[in-house]
Amino acid sequence: MKNINKLACFFLLSLASAASADEPLPAQAGQANNPLANMRALSMQNFYLGDISASDKSGNQFWFRYAQPFSLGESNWLLRASLPINTLPTPPNGGRKTGLGDINLFAAWLIDTNSPTMSFGFGPQFTLPTASDNALGTEKWSAGLVGVFFDATSPRFQYGYLAGWQHSFAGKDERDDVNAATFQPFMFYQLGGGTYLRSTPIWLYNFENDSYNVPLGLGIGQVIRQGNTMYNFFVEGQGSAANDGPGQPRWQVNVGLNLQFMN
Repeated sequence: MKNINKLACFFLLSLASAASADEPLPAQAGQANNPLANMRALSMQNFYLGDISASDKSGNQFWFRYAQPFSLGESNWLLRASLPINTLPTPPNGGRKTGLGDINLFAAWLIDTNSPTMSFGFGPQFTLPTASDNALGTEKWSAGLVGVFFDATSPRFQYGYLAGWQHSFAGKDERDDVNAATFQPFMFYQLGGGTYLRSTPIWLYNFENDSYNVPLGLGIGQVIRQGNTMYNFFVEGQGSAANDGPGQPRWQVNVGLNLQFMN
């Protein structure tokens, strides 16, 4: 809970100082949430998991993400690396463990859509068993595919999705195999001045045990431009509309900061 309080205070203080920063252009504000934007990006997000199924404990996930565009021959790609720090319940003893989780990498081939406001990419993803404790990761090597779409044609409303699937191919035999799909729809409505409403829940289906979670989300964000850097602060509450199986967050709060470097 301390992490989310600190990030929420940082978010509010940043909004209060927005008047002293440059107001982003409408096109820049619309692209600030584009996961395929052709620029380096750094993201820090904290998910406070307030109610986890089959547990009487809360949890927390703090994510560091870095995205880097690169070229391979005549094609353009985007590489994204995600590193989680997890605090999760450890049934049946009722305690918690905190430490490094499994690192995820994906590389999206950026398809030429003939439109500067529409982005689409797909490519491979890999998850490495880097967790510092067996309760904080899968202990499996996994691989799969991702597809990402983002439409910023309208300066008022942007939308898209990030879809992924992966399956384990190596790791500890005594651990369950990984065979899971995720779908993250995202919608952003610009209110003006860099302020926007957002909804970015992540839906999950686990093919191994038929567990699933379908949350809905609503939040607010603020985009601030200072020099060649776009600062994107946000907070979003999410509640599960349907879920089944252990370890599913029934509600959570996501607080974060995304930075895009325009040079």
